[in-house]
This record gives sequence, structure tokens and C-alpha cells, in this order.
Amino acid sequence: MPSLSSPPILRALIQGFAGSLLVLFGSFGVGWLANASAINRWSWVIPLRTEPAGVSLSTVMLTLGCWVMFHAWLLLGRALREADRKAWQPGSLRVVNIATAIWSVPHLFCLPIFSRDVYAYVNQGRLVLAGRDPYQDGVSELDNWFHFGTDPMWAQSETPYGPMFLWIEAVVMQVTNNHVDTAVFLFRLACVAGVVLIMFYLPKIAQAFGIHGGRAQWLASANPLFIISFISSAHNDALMMGFALAGIYFAVTADKHWSRGVAAAVLVTVSIGMKIISMVLLPFIGLIWAAHLYQRYPQLHAWVWRFICWAATAGIAAAVLLTVGWINGYGLRWVMVLAGTGDTGASFWSPMGILNDALTNTLHAFGQDASWTLDTIRVTGRALSVVIVLALMFIGEDKHLMHRMTWAFTALVVLSPIIHPWYLLWLLPLFAVIGIRNDWQTRWVIFTVGFFICYGAQDQLSVWAFLDLDEQMLQLSLTTSVISMVLIALLPSVHWVWRRGWFDRPRRTEDAES
Repeated sequence: MPSLSSPPILRALIQGFAGSLLVLFGSFGVGWLANASAINRWSWVIPLRTEPAGVSLSTVMLTLGCWVMFHAWLLLGRALREADRKAWQPGSLRVVNIATAIWSVPHLFCLPIFSRDVYAYVNQGRLVLAGRDPYQDGVSELDNWFHFGTDPMWAQSETPYGPMFLWIEAVVMQVTNNHVDTAVFLFRLACVAGVVLIMFYLPKIAQAFGIHGGRAQWLASANPLFIISFISSAHNDALMMGFALAGIYFAVTADKHWSRGVAAAVLVTVSIGMKIISMVLLPFIGLIWAAHLYQRYPQLHAWVWRFICWAATAGIAAAVLLTVGWINGYGLRWVMVLAGTGDTGASFWSPMGILNDALTNTLHAFGQDASWTLDTIRVTGRALSVVIVLALMFIGEDKHLMHRMTWAFTALVVLSPIIHPWYLLWLLPLFAVIGIRNDWQTRWVIFTVGFFICYGAQDQLSVWAFLDLDEQMLQLSLTTSVISMVLIALLPSVHWVWRRGWFDRPRRTEDAES
């Protein structure tokens, strides 16, 4: 049983908390602030945001803090494994939960970093209170919208969030009387509620599939990208995934009582009410529910139960969403609006983005027009993802339903030309509960988290335009990341990540969770 006072674990706890404090400090210099925020006038914050030395110091502290947290995460994972390096110790889940909580506390008080979407929530809540339709009107319809910190890209865009999250936005703005700093904090607390749901249900689902709950929690919830994206950035994706995992848990345990299938459908529908992307989970919830019913009542053919449960989950979801639409007056047209919206542009690391760049460069090399490539690739990716989801719905064994659902969700993400860093956090919990081996799969997670930390720390820095330091701060953050990565890689405590075990294969069933 691991002890919090053991030197390796204590070292990880202290390092992670120290890293979080560095991130907290750096956020006051280069985190996102609304013009209407009173924090702009705090005497000790002014030099951090308006003087080159203060901005530079904040950039280094923010970036360095992220990497100190990253190293602490690796230290904790190493400390919780048995001496033979094959299995995680009993009681590890408790330690991971405590560590994640300790590391997260400073992030409750950070200025938003890695993203300023939380300020979009502020003005969308104001839109609702003003009686406007966020699925038709952009936030530019509001007076003083720019002073509330919303990115101008949202100025004339429809909201991409579900109607239930609009209620949260409206309640927050009503309660705070449009006080932007208090509103950001309440949105963060709402996201913390999502984090609690994730951390509560993720290990339970993992254990239901024979996966060590502590290790699944460490991979998916204790990593710094999770803490930063879901707490510091206050992304409502935390609520989406929290309700989704709760729904999955009730579906997985529906063998205890048929009503758990109903609860699963309702909870996933609430997740859809946060962000519509989780709609892809709904048919698989029906399949998991049907598998339990077929085991109990084999008199009906398996496919009969599947269609019954598909109809039931669809009916429950429709009833809930129609009720919500009737209450808020939006009906179901928001579904069509959100189905047609999407980010413009492409990420240079996404497979479809890479394909778009290659096609565009080739066409340009031959003097051909390439203006059509991105739209074509986006439509093609969406169509292909639909085909993959349908195939996974109808093909495969019941014992692989969780795997099929995970890959269906993955198809939607990977086949999009733009992938934001926090999109990894949609998929990572699902892969963690079905088992990520301690070979190249764990390394893939670690290096992906590291990549997105490096990218997020330098991509989303708020620097006043009059300082003309944007490019310099990007380079400073990137340099800090490179130096940090090299130093971490040289530490003996991290050699296990990159020097060995890339192609190990489990020799025993229980090794698969190590």
C-alpha cells in the first residue's frame, strides 16, 4: 500500500504543486484578461503585463511550471509501480486522486491560459439573458461585448455548445450581475464539477473491464494537460466528458437493473446538451444496454434487443432534448445549427491537416488552384467518419463494445482537419478504461501530452500589442520548453520513458494494466 509520506511520492506531490504555483504566477502576466476585469488595475499585476521584463518573466514561469508538473506526473507514475515494474500497487488510486487534487488547487485561481473560450461563455450567457438566440446571433449583437474578453472570432458566430450549457452560462451571468472575474471563477467551478465526475467514474469503468483504476486515473486525469485544460482554461468539455463517463458507467453496469440503461441514456443526453459531439456515444450506450438485456432474457434475438435499445435511447434523448428545447424556446433547430458548424482552418498536426497541406503544396507547385482543398477534405473526413461509426455500430462482438465506441469517437476527432489540444482529453479517458499497455502506447500518451503542453504554452500567450513582443515571447516559451524537455529526458527518473520498453508485450493478463 503506497504511503503519501514515502520519499518518491512526496517528491512528486511537492514538485507538482510547485509547478502549479509557477503556472499560477505566470498566468497573471500572460494569461487572458478581459478589459473589464478589475485585475488589470492590481498594482503588482500591471508591471507583469505592461513591461517587457514582467512579460518575459511570466512567460518563462508559466512554461517552466507546465514542465515541472509534467515531470511530477511521470515521477508519480513511476513511484506507484511495484519494484518488478510489472504491476501497479494496491491503493494507488487514492494517491493519484490526492495528487491530482493538490496539483489542481492553484489552477482554481489562475487567469485563463491555453485558451480564452471561457470569455465566450460570458457573452453567450449575456446573449441568453438579453433574450437573443445564441444559435442565430453572434456576441457582437451585445453592447460592450469586446470588453468582456471574447475572442473576435466569436463576434458573429453561432454558439457551438448545447442548450443545457447555455443555461449554465445564463445562470452564471445572472448570479454575478455581469461581473466578469467572478463569472470566470464560477465557470471554472462548473468545470471542476465535470472533473469530479470524470475522476469518480473513470476508475469504476476501468475496474469493470479489469483495468487498474489507479493507472487509468493517472494516465487520464493526473496529467498536466487535463488539469490545465479542464481547470485553468475552464473548458466545458470537462462537463461533457463527466456526464458521458457517468452514462457509460451506468450502461456498463446495467446488468444490475434495467433502469441503469435509462439512467445511462439520460446522462449521455445531458453530455450532448453540453457539446453535441458526444452524440456519437448514444448508439453504443444502446448496444451495451442491449447486451445486458440479451444475457438476462435470451428468448429474444440479440438484434431485436439492439433495435429495442436503440429506439429506447433515441426516444429518451429526444424526449429530454425536446423538453429542454420547449423550455428555452430553441426547439431542436440547435441540432441542425451545430451539425453544420465547425472550425475553419486546419491543424498542422492533424492527419487531415497534413493531407490538406500536401495537396495544396502539390497543386501550387503545378500552378493549380487549391482554394477548394480544405472544404473538400473536411466534407470527406466527415463522411468517412460517419461510415466508420455506422460500421462499428453494426460489426463486432459485444465484448468489444467499449472498444468500438472508443474508436467511433476517435474517428470523429482524427478525421477532422482541426484538432485542439483538449480534444485528446475526449479520447484519453476512453482508451484508459479499456487498457493502455505499458509499451509504445503509454509512450504515445506521454509524448502527446508533452507536445500539446509545448504548443499550448507558446500559442496562447496574452501580450499587449503595444509591447510588440508576440514573436519574442513565442520563441522564449519554445526555448524554455526545449530546455525543459532535454533536462527532463536526462534525469535518471525519466529514463524509463524513452530508453526501454517501447515494444514490450504483456506476459500475463494482469501485466496489460501495468
